[in-house]
Amino acid sequence: MNDALRLNGDLVDRARAAASAIADDIQQHIEEHTTDTTERATLRLLGIAGVNEIDVPLVNVVAEHARDLLPGGIMRPFVDLMIKTGTSAQEAAAGVAAGDLVLTEVPADRRAAAEARAVELAEEGVARIDAVRARRNELVAQTGEPLKPYVYVIVATGNIYEDAAQAQAAARAGADVIAVIRTTAQSLLDYVPFGETTEGFGGTYATQENFRLMRAALDEVGEELGRYIRLCNYASGLCMPEIATMGALERLDMMLNDSMYGIIFRNINMQRTFVDQYLSRLINARAGIIINTGEDNYLTTADAFEKGYTVVSSDFINEAFALRANLEPWQIGLGHAFEINPQTPDQVVYQIADAQLVRQLFPGYPLKYMPPTKYMPGDIFQGHIIDGMFNFTGIFTGQEIMLLGMLTEALHTPLLQDRYLSIKNAKYVFKSCRDLAGEVTYKPGGMIEQRANDQLLKATEQLEHVRDISLFKALEDGEFADVKRDPQGGRGFEGVFKITPDYFNPFFAALREGRMCGAPEGPAPGGAASATEGGH
Repeated sequence: MNDALRLNGDLVDRARAAASAIADDIQQHIEEHTTDTTERATLRLLGIAGVNEIDVPLVNVVAEHARDLLPGGIMRPFVDLMIKTGTSAQEAAAGVAAGDLVLTEVPADRRAAAEARAVELAEEGVARIDAVRARRNELVAQTGEPLKPYVYVIVATGNIYEDAAQAQAAARAGADVIAVIRTTAQSLLDYVPFGETTEGFGGTYATQENFRLMRAALDEVGEELGRYIRLCNYASGLCMPEIATMGALERLDMMLNDSMYGIIFRNINMQRTFVDQYLSRLINARAGIIINTGEDNYLTTADAFEKGYTVVSSDFINEAFALRANLEPWQIGLGHAFEINPQTPDQVVYQIADAQLVRQLFPGYPLKYMPPTKYMPGDIFQGHIIDGMFNFTGIFTGQEIMLLGMLTEALHTPLLQDRYLSIKNAKYVFKSCRDLAGEVTYKPGGMIEQRANDQLLKATEQLEHVRDISLFKALEDGEFADVKRDPQGGRGFEGVFKITPDYFNPFFAALREGRMCGAPEGPAPGGAASATEGGH
């Protein structure tokens, strides 16, 4: 756009400052707590995999056996056990699961040795992530980048092998990113299933083997097509940092990784979620994974025209949390959506205002734009036109990750042909309108500029209110998505632990230090807070 929206710069600065203060307040809570899944992710980073004789993941068994030790961190006692018994991490975990080995407090005279070895193991674990990231960089360099926006489509059959076949078909039709939807309610499981799966409802289980199988399928079709196909899954729910670990090791490229989605839409305890999102994002940052946030979901429960500003508020908060977890702008795929009721006069005008506002507030970020779902009609022809207007708004306002709508979404799980038609629709609109934004300007004081500044003002006022009452209280009051949550309630609260003064986990430092490069960086946002080191 030659002449972008004239936004109130003072409001932008106030909004970003308020979001930074909100994140600082929660970061203090994060630094004072750990969770059972944070400690289980630590064990996975050591290389532990597999299940016991009744299919319970070994990391869950170890964490349960060491529950009283978790406030001090699992690393010191577990590595001490490895040293004492001369076992590998996998062997020690199997021994604990079998009842042959017992985790205990580490005597003072053995602490230094255990901690020194733990630091070495943490560095080795992070090196494995670095190697996977380097391989992605190598493959992308060989094949080149597609023109943005990325064409992002989903597969959701429940059977990983059928997912792989559909993913390859979508890539051949022009898709750049394949997202494997998780089976319904996996986010509420306090463990990660093991191995390949062929049954799921509304999606496919997120397991490390399923990640490996889909990555292999996309690499195969990518070699056939001569372009790198990106893979996306979900680092959210009760096992957020564990799934991030699996994605880092199996070369996922994008992960849905929101700081508040699980609280609002899955009733996962907010204290646990904030702690877990921090480690999960440190892992994604190190792995070179682009995160996608979930603000689009707010507009499925709240009205998009009246409450669209809450998306902007949440984007600022997600930005602040992401920067504190070492994510760089090019990795922060903030979310928003095309969800204003199509019956609203000038609907597309308002959608352009909202989309252009987010684009300007977060320069250099690969924004993820979500298609219409709430008001998709049963009339597939009308639905296809609405999706076309979504595609137009996305290319016109410079969105970079476009999750395509499907013309039959209101009727059934989209078929292969429906996905093909959606890709064809998007490719036509993107090609035919690619340079349009550079040829026009926004009318000063016009509808679009007025709407954008109104949304910015409301978002700023909301952020300053949340800063004053705390994010915990704001979530309790239903400030986002019109959903109220109890700070002491929800799933997983029993897995939150206040850390001891001598809490020890060298993975936090190892993940933060010596970051790799290997992807284009956008300009840093004006006034954004820098990442903080934290006490973990």
